[in-house]
Amino acid sequence: MIKNLIFDVDGTIWNSTPIVARGWNRAITETGYSNAVITPQVLQREFGQPMDVIADHLFGDVTDMKRRQELLDLCCRYEQELLADNREDISYPGVLDGIRELSAKHALYIVSNCQCGYIELVMEKNKIGGFIRDHECFGNTGTCKGETIKLLMERNGIDRAQAAYIGDTMGDCEAARLAEIPFIFASYGFGRVPEAALKISKFSDIFALVEA
Repeated sequence: MIKNLIFDVDGTIWNSTPIVARGWNRAITETGYSNAVITPQVLQREFGQPMDVIADHLFGDVTDMKRRQELLDLCCRYEQELLADNREDISYPGVLDGIRELSAKHALYIVSNCQCGYIELVMEKNKIGGFIRDHECFGNTGTCKGETIKLLMERNGIDRAQAAYIGDTMGDCEAARLAEIPFIFASYGFGRVPEAALKISKFSDIFALVEA
């Protein structure tokens, strides 16, 4: 049995991209700094990378780095406001019940390349905070996801032999490799990981993998 399960957020727990796109386009319009047009599909290609890398990709036409950071900060502010106000369930089927059930036998954690406050919002909106033992993000650490996973594992005394990272992109796979733990590919999410040895096509598939 894999005792410690560390989850990604976007593309794994929920799909926030339609809402986030609205917030980011609002920030772009208000500042007038960029000509970028953000769609859910654009965000799905970018999510999983650190926030500064996403800003480099999407706001490359903003050459003033101070303005680029101002724009990114406003994007994050508006996305969190819209997500906080959202009343629609945007989690993937079976995820919330699955997390509650998994927590009875497993220690659950979250690591994401998101900004500060995003994981807390995810837990609050989905009412899963009581099932997550710890979490960490790029906004706090400023490091790549693999290093952030390692930091969380060290902080919680997690044995690499008893842990796995669940995510939906090649970046997630590479992060798990850096942290020297198995990767479980959530193929229902945003990315493609052809080399993944462990895969779930729906969240409930995870039980057969981690409880064997």
